[in-house]
Amino acid sequence: MLIRWLLAAVHLLGYGFALAAIIGRTRGLRRLRSPGDLPRVFLADNVWGITAVILIVTGLMRVFGGFEKGADYYLHEPLFHLKMAALVLILIFEIAPMMSLIRWRIAVRNGETPDISRAGKFARIGHWQSILLVVMVFAASGMARGIGAGAS
Repeated sequence: MLIRWLLAAVHLLGYGFALAAIIGRTRGLRRLRSPGDLPRVFLADNVWGITAVILIVTGLMRVFGGFEKGADYYLHEPLFHLKMAALVLILIFEIAPMMSLIRWRIAVRNGETPDISRAGKFARIGHWQSILLVVMVFAASGMARGIGAGAS
């Protein structure tokens, strides 16, 4: 019982930290004028990466680890499918910013000037990722309240 509670709490906290990190990275990317502004973007990106891993790991543990209602329950819940579709979209949207931020980090580490011309595009991606993360929270809270096809 205690582990279920702790997993749920960490998972829920992960959403808050993830949203703050995405918003922070998005804001940093919008305000990015020179490579000197990158440390703030990199910090928010680090937090976003860590919270994404926490959300995925705790989510997998809750669905497949025997700590919650079980995979059969979740796999038959329409809101779970919505939540997973939002996650997949977030991850797909993350590919371009992640790859560019890795290149930017390498360039900065090598004393080179990274091409930050796509920062505005990545900020728009972050905006959509924020919306999708909120969709995930709504889907999760709906499932927790028995809303969906599996509800009695």
